[in-house]
Amino acid sequence: MDFELTEEQQMVRDMVRRFAETEIKPRAAELDEKHEHPAEIIKQLWELKIMGIAVPEEYGGGGMDNISYALALIEVSKACASTGAIMSVNNSLYCYPIMAYSTHEQKMKYLYPCAAGEKIGCYGLTEAGAGSDPAALRTTAVRDGEEWVINGEKKFITSGNVASFAVIAAVTEKDKGYKGISSFVIDLENTSGFKVGRVEDKLGILASGTAELIFEDARVPADALLGEEGEGFKQMLITLDGGRIGIASQAVGIGRAVLEEALEYAKTREQFGRSISSFQAIQWKLADMATELDAAELLTLRAAWLEDNNKPYEKAAAMAKTYASDVTMRASIEGVQILGGYGYCKEYPMERHMRDAKICQIYEGTNEIMRLVIARNLLKGK
Repeated sequence: MDFELTEEQQMVRDMVRRFAETEIKPRAAELDEKHEHPAEIIKQLWELKIMGIAVPEEYGGGGMDNISYALALIEVSKACASTGAIMSVNNSLYCYPIMAYSTHEQKMKYLYPCAAGEKIGCYGLTEAGAGSDPAALRTTAVRDGEEWVINGEKKFITSGNVASFAVIAAVTEKDKGYKGISSFVIDLENTSGFKVGRVEDKLGILASGTAELIFEDARVPADALLGEEGEGFKQMLITLDGGRIGIASQAVGIGRAVLEEALEYAKTREQFGRSISSFQAIQWKLADMATELDAAELLTLRAAWLEDNNKPYEKAAAMAKTYASDVTMRASIEGVQILGGYGYCKEYPMERHMRDAKICQIYEGTNEIMRLVIARNLLKGK
């Protein structure tokens, strides 16, 4: 068992860490306050080959592995969770399914722009009545000659307000349940009948837009179908497994920021004539944070290693996402507690970390659903 990173993985982590510390972290509070999409930062991440980090170089990506992706996402999210969310969706939920299920021609048309640094991609699954239950999807796609006609609304779509492309799930055969769901990749900029709806006013990750995607008799070409008709549900499950490794990485990054700032504050804040770090109550909080975050990172890297080595990783990804997000939520609450009144004020970033941490327990599969996934695998003996 080898816990050492390869030289390339260390180089990626160190490069992104330097960039995040110097270019992302100083702007994070302002981006959050203004609800501003970090366009310039995303452009620089493309230049570093991070926005399509695991995409082969021939399709504009970085040609790296999923461990490198997890390490990079941890560092980005440590500096700014909103930027981490945008990076995660572009990599895990948009680039991955196209890389895995499309033809070479589709890759050049739909994958290359989002991996190489021209466009942002998003993923449209959730609807008003369909989140944890994909079988309740109401968005439809009907074949009409050499086109598909799409009708429906997607909700809570990360980057939906700035994306140029989207992978969406739609019902192509109503009577087949899960087997009647198909995936489509859509050029949002050049599709009549498409519009961006409401942009949500959220608790956290405020520099990452969350929007409705509305399709009203939207016509897309035949090659918009991803893989075979009726394979959308299977594609969705595998895509979300990888996405959960991304969310686990995002959560670990937020948790690392919490621990770092709590440590620094505890060492400099004095009460009763000494730093609060000398009190056992504070030490125990810090010790628990550090222990749990290390465990969360190991779970995350294990899931990424399993994916890289073509081994089953559904359970490992669910475990990593659940544990990392729960740990980070606890850490952020304790971080606010350690900072006391300052932790509750926007003068310090701790309150932002707490707001940002919460979503990691919700999106890409709520932690309640994740526990069902874990239990299902256990009961099957996997």
